[in-house]
Amino acid sequence: MKISTAEPHYLITFGMIGLFLAIMIAVLYTTNRKSTSFSDYAVGGRSYGPWYIAMSYTNSWWPGATFTAFFALSVSGVIGFYGAVYSTLGVTAMYLMARRAWKWGQHFNLTTQPDLLGMRYNSPAVKRVASIIGIICVFPWVVMGIQALALLVEFASFGRWGVTTCLIAGVLLILVRQYWTVSMGMRGLIMTDMYQGIIAYGLGALVCVVLLFSGDHSFGQLSSLPPAMLQIPGAEGSHYGPWYMFSLIFTGVVGSMCWPMSFQRIYTASGIRAVKKGTLLTILLVGGFYAILMLFATAVSQDPNVQANPQNGFFTALFDQGGPWLLALALVIVLAASIGHVDGCVQVCGTQFANDLATWNKPRSDRQLTVLAKSGMVVFIAAAALLAYFTFNYSRLQLLAQISYQGIIQLAVPLFFGIFSRFGNKQGALLGMMTGIIIAIVLTVFFPDDIPVLGSLTSGIVGLAGNLLVFVACGVLVPVDAKEKARVDELFALAERPAQPMAKPVLN
Repeated sequence: MKISTAEPHYLITFGMIGLFLAIMIAVLYTTNRKSTSFSDYAVGGRSYGPWYIAMSYTNSWWPGATFTAFFALSVSGVIGFYGAVYSTLGVTAMYLMARRAWKWGQHFNLTTQPDLLGMRYNSPAVKRVASIIGIICVFPWVVMGIQALALLVEFASFGRWGVTTCLIAGVLLILVRQYWTVSMGMRGLIMTDMYQGIIAYGLGALVCVVLLFSGDHSFGQLSSLPPAMLQIPGAEGSHYGPWYMFSLIFTGVVGSMCWPMSFQRIYTASGIRAVKKGTLLTILLVGGFYAILMLFATAVSQDPNVQANPQNGFFTALFDQGGPWLLALALVIVLAASIGHVDGCVQVCGTQFANDLATWNKPRSDRQLTVLAKSGMVVFIAAAALLAYFTFNYSRLQLLAQISYQGIIQLAVPLFFGIFSRFGNKQGALLGMMTGIIIAIVLTVFFPDDIPVLGSLTSGIVGLAGNLLVFVACGVLVPVDAKEKARVDELFALAERPAQPMAKPVLN
């Protein structure tokens, strides 16, 4: 992007960013309500309807990196559309598990996904291992979110600021928002998710549609794409094997409901009907927005300016079409997505740290849990900012996201078996997750993308197979006593009848 430094275009970009933030803060203060307990702080009083659930889920699903790393993926070819496939299929898991997950959450006052696993298998160890896996796997997404903010600041300054300055500014942007995330908890998060979601996904999709029907990057460009762009990995001539696309889509589908941010949205709903209706709306929002964005990325893929730096392609394309005003709009769109996603990641990790890990030796009061959650959020965002700096020029940012999926899907075996069946025990859940995550980590060190000798299967798939094998073996070989069997039977019976809330159980 070449522009005269004498022209005050940065006033336009930073002015629109400032306006966006001002409205966001106004929304926060207008809807502010003091939390009455840690549960209220963590899940917002289980009081939100379907539209809030849908928009909050979408904000926790598509980060600002969707406009950078994943946009670049579609500039290189149709592989970028795999995200639309796994996201829409994966969200259906939320619909299927809504009844038991919400009912158990409401009855036992559960606040996190590991909380549910610990309750289902009657094991604090299962709860803590699941929480550690979740926090580790969420971490790369926060790193990418901060990098997207730094890239945003770089464009807003029209390249005048260096990498360090842009990263510092990006972190300051997220820290400004984190003040309210930390102080208000889930209530502040969900209310701003609605505002940010309308900007990021509603306005973002609208801009792409308008440009696809007009200007230099219209639908007509899709008819003249090079044949190589239409080939998926694993096709003849590709250096990937036949199982690569299967691994990407299967990992995405299975991992969809394993993300702590997504799962926690079930607990914020006012009821089972709200979860299910919110899920249907989420499918439209998640799949529709992503498909439109990737179509736009494909249409602009032959632009030399976009090809020069695909990760900057969204900003470059909008600047070329509408100058600084349209660029400013692009920056606000990406800012809304980045803040919403990072907020969700930081909030859920702080909550899990307090609820699942900091209670290792003794129970904590509501006030202690809230303080621990806030402290965990601060440490988490600081560590992510540091790593974002060292990986800022990493050429394949989407690989960070793919690697994180290799770990998070290891929660799928105990989660899906635990919710959909009575089979399994705490030994299988614990040893299975540990086996799966160790295999995934070791293989990822040597094969960060795919494993050629296995037809390009990814490390997470191999880890998941080991996880499943151990879980099933323990379920068959380790006997379950009559007391535990009766407890599990009662859990499933509970999901089918109205139940009064009760205190969180003490795990043996």
